[in-house]
Amino acid sequence: MRPLVMSKVVSIDKARSKNRKTARNKAKAAGNTLCRNGFHKWQIVKESQFDVKRGRLVTVRRCSRCDAVRTTLD
Repeated sequence: MRPLVMSKVVSIDKARSKNRKTARNKAKAAGNTLCRNGFHKWQIVKESQFDVKRGRLVTVRRCSRCDAVRTTLD
């Protein structure tokens, strides 16, 4: 009879740490990938709604993910 041959041993710790790293990286980039492709999540900023120099109402929108600012005159 031939003796049993052991196959390669896979370290479970390495597999777990790799999964944790990829999960962490996905969580970091979750909001930024949308903003980089132009899909911002605009929210109206209520603090500054009046432009003193022009004397007009101004709507300031800020992206809740990446803090980009967009201003429109109303």
